[in-house]
Amino acid sequence: MSETDATLGTTETRVSAPQVMRRSLIREGRPFPIGAAWDGVGVNFALFSANATKVELCLFDIDGKTELERIRLPEYTDEVFHGYLPEARPGTTYGYRVYGEYAPEAGHRFNPNKLLLDPYARQLIGRLKWDDSLFGYTLGHPDGDLSFDDRDSAAFMPKCRVIDPAFTWGAERKPFVPWDQTIVYETHLKGFTERHPDVPEAIRGTFQGLAHHATVAYLKRLGISAVELLPIQAIVDDDYLVANGLSNYWGYNTIGFFAPDPRYLGTPFVNEFKEMVAALHGSGIEIILDVVYNHTPEGNELGPTLSFKGIDNASYYRLMPDNARYYINDTGTGNTVNLSHPRVLQMVTDSLRYWADEMRVDGFRFDLATILARETYGFDEGGGFLDSCRQDPVLSSVKLIAEPWDIGPGGYQVGQFPPGWAEWNDKFRDNVREFWKGDEGMAADLAKRLTGSGDLFDKRGRKPFASVNFVTAHDGFTLNDLVSYNEKHNMANGEEGRDGHSHNISWNHGVEGPTDDPEITALRERQKRNILATLLFSQGTPMLLAGDEMGRTQDGNNNAYCQDNEIAWLDWDGRSEDDRALTAFTRKLIVLRRTYPMLRRNRFLTGQNNPELDVKDVTWLAPDNSEMSSENWDDPNTRCFGMLLDGRAQPSGIVKRGEDATLLMILNAYHDDVGFILPEVTGGTDWLCLVDTTRPELEDPETLKSGETCNVTGRSLMLFALDTAGHAKSQTRNAESGLHDVAWDQQSGA
Repeated sequence: MSETDATLGTTETRVSAPQVMRRSLIREGRPFPIGAAWDGVGVNFALFSANATKVELCLFDIDGKTELERIRLPEYTDEVFHGYLPEARPGTTYGYRVYGEYAPEAGHRFNPNKLLLDPYARQLIGRLKWDDSLFGYTLGHPDGDLSFDDRDSAAFMPKCRVIDPAFTWGAERKPFVPWDQTIVYETHLKGFTERHPDVPEAIRGTFQGLAHHATVAYLKRLGISAVELLPIQAIVDDDYLVANGLSNYWGYNTIGFFAPDPRYLGTPFVNEFKEMVAALHGSGIEIILDVVYNHTPEGNELGPTLSFKGIDNASYYRLMPDNARYYINDTGTGNTVNLSHPRVLQMVTDSLRYWADEMRVDGFRFDLATILARETYGFDEGGGFLDSCRQDPVLSSVKLIAEPWDIGPGGYQVGQFPPGWAEWNDKFRDNVREFWKGDEGMAADLAKRLTGSGDLFDKRGRKPFASVNFVTAHDGFTLNDLVSYNEKHNMANGEEGRDGHSHNISWNHGVEGPTDDPEITALRERQKRNILATLLFSQGTPMLLAGDEMGRTQDGNNNAYCQDNEIAWLDWDGRSEDDRALTAFTRKLIVLRRTYPMLRRNRFLTGQNNPELDVKDVTWLAPDNSEMSSENWDDPNTRCFGMLLDGRAQPSGIVKRGEDATLLMILNAYHDDVGFILPEVTGGTDWLCLVDTTRPELEDPETLKSGETCNVTGRSLMLFALDTAGHAKSQTRNAESGLHDVAWDQQSGA
């Protein structure tokens, strides 16, 4: 046993030492870069802690099973402990033990008996095994977290590994897809490929699996421009989930902000992630990572000591100002990362730069992003984190997407993030659901969402792309379940159905869950098409949930966060003819969005007459061809209206008429058919029907004349293009030539 020189209250602390000791040569090294950096000769180790008294570097064998040596980092510069090992190489496996005061009431929880993960580790090996020794205090002790536990936790901890980041990218280049051409596809890395018949079983659920030519080809043919992956950074499975045979499938429990989760690596090498990026970039598809910098798995005062809590609890977390023993919990997970601290802010921005620069990802979606912009006094769009992103030459050039809410005070901030950011728009989600469900008084709200939610985002030069439009996402019902269930069915989660949101704005159309009733099935399928068409024909950035295009169901589970099984995985082989038809219909919608620029403008539609051009960008029409009046909008029974998009509208800041096709979209959420008089407009009299959700297989666009009454089926959507001198017909033929045929669909699993 070796006695430490730590100050742990009034308690003398003894720390068990490895039985086999080597004596490595240690040099002073440098305080930067923070982390373990291989320079081609040796490895520099640097760890920030403002309040520790000593740091030991613990070296392990290659498997992380046996501790070989402990080396005290010899220098302390600018609150960074550091040392250089000329003998160390990539593959060196390590962790830290950090000494200091154990005084929870002062915010300090140092315990050198606990092996700690390097916050900057580029790779982790092994998985955490829950054990009482992982806690800095003694579980069951009458003093609770004020007690001190002297058991060694190393046997139950993952370990860090030094990597060589060298990688030959070849001709790979970032696609830099413009926002107005971006279509986001939110998916889980494992769930997307785990049941894919064309992906070799050995690589399903890994980065290699997503890089496989069958999955890349499917995404490209569908028309996706960006894959948004649920968290792939290293996580911890919650102890209560493990005890119940479950896992944290979604991954919103990050412990390693620089390391990919080992479960997604099919090889021992981190560069597997880069190979995936290169494969997707080669097909023009961007990668967006869902990242969780708002909390960690260490929980509150009763949580384990795995990394940050044992390195410098008072710096890394927001603590209660009147009693530092306790944590501010704006996340609902027990703790909140303290981005007001400059070194913590540095860690987060260093992590983002690492993924954007070294790993070449194209953007980030920030979980509970309001927390990242919250200072001690509340949300501040000029706060440290947002300012850091805005001025950083790397981060300001990638796509930044906020989930603009949390459970803390003033947590709902949709529309309040600064220029340069896009935001998840939950008002789009709710208003689209409410309209197609048939709720009263939703026409006016839906009109705002169709035009890019200018009421929220049209300020400070922000563009319509700032609104990330979605109707479904990983949390909540899938599209199929949205039209098949009134209530959540979450018993498989082991919480007796208490988890998950109960306000789903869903409608089962008469039967809860699956049914053989042909009328209900037909209506559900049409409602799926209505919702997908609304999503892809609205101004803004559309986000499609993986599997919605193929009728994926979670059997009514609206919170499948712990379901690493068939409930949450995409079922490629089990799709019906309706499911395959929905995939083809979704691709058609995406092709039309790309073909007709009026569906994805870079200027907000205002409905105001442009006096210089004598053009209105959008005109709202009632079924009798009159302009919608305030009485129409205020009428709670208004469930059918038209949206006329004039292709002559000014397309940019330069005052000139546009040359795009004029479009008419008719939405009818009424339960019965509605006769809609097609408008007379400048430039032509023929209206080509491009989409009718009642007839998804429509191949040859039919032509109707201005002034004719079009029969719009109850609960359906139609899209028309004005055929100006045959131009729209030519555009349509070109668009349809890009659609894949049924044979390709069946052969490739699309």
